[in-house]
Amino acid sequence: MGTMKAIICPKYGPADVLQIRQINKPIHRQDEVLIKIYATSVTNSDLFIRSSNIPSKMMRIPFRLMMGLRGPRNPIIGEVFSGRIEAVGFDIKRFKPGDKVYGLTGFSLGGYADYKCMKEVDSKQGCLAIMPDNISYEEATSAAYGGLLAIQYMEKGNIKKDNKVLIYGASGTTGTFAVQYAKHLGATVTAVCGTKNLEFIKSLGADNVVDYTRQDAISQLVKYDFVLDAVGKSKTSALKKACVKALSKNGKYGSIDESPLLLKSDRLNQITKMVEAGAVNPVNDRVYSFEQIIEAHKYVETGHKRGNVAVTVNFDQ
Repeated sequence: MGTMKAIICPKYGPADVLQIRQINKPIHRQDEVLIKIYATSVTNSDLFIRSSNIPSKMMRIPFRLMMGLRGPRNPIIGEVFSGRIEAVGFDIKRFKPGDKVYGLTGFSLGGYADYKCMKEVDSKQGCLAIMPDNISYEEATSAAYGGLLAIQYMEKGNIKKDNKVLIYGASGTTGTFAVQYAKHLGATVTAVCGTKNLEFIKSLGADNVVDYTRQDAISQLVKYDFVLDAVGKSKTSALKKACVKALSKNGKYGSIDESPLLLKSDRLNQITKMVEAGAVNPVNDRVYSFEQIIEAHKYVETGHKRGNVAVTVNFDQ
């Protein structure tokens, strides 16, 4: 059967609960592919699952019934991955051994490991597609996660050429993708971020930037055809409340946590085309080694990352 290394979350808690262990390598079924994982990401969702730190007391019991009572039902957490197809089952049509792929694992988790078995059909257990051929495995994890979130919630805005779009939280994984995607669609983009990221966000194509640390930030807002909250509803401020109201007559607002993320491989294919065309460049803040997973989690918990935080699982040979 063979073994593989994996990062285990044996119980809910702080980053220090994570452990690296040797476990059995999975065996794919006839309707599955076996993926050798080369990179994963540490996302806010991973922090949420690892810690079970749920602000709403009413949601704690439903969360644990769904994910596991004392710890994640699948102790190998991790939602995002990129890698190479090592083997395919008899029923597989979309992929062949050697294909470079990326995607999300959904409720099945399992991204923090050498190998992962997945079906090729989209479901709540994950989605999978051919990754862009002009970026690294680590960059692909940024494109997959930030891209799926940005596209799903920006579709709500039906963004047209010359529309005015505001991205609140422009420096995160979703925000950096959303700024570039909105420019790709022909919008005039205003990005809200902190002082240290202003010039960087301009370099991604933002037409205007608003520094949320400035007292006059609210006065810089105009009316927008679409406002995207790329941070989530758990974090609020006077500026954010003003952004929600800064809509044109038919303007729309979307937040990345207003509904479950849809796992769609056709959207991953769309992301691949945009990245290969140079319309969007995925952003990684830091790349950690597999052995630095606790450090990576602690860094993401600071809330100050720029773009994505990737973890190298294996090196491509």
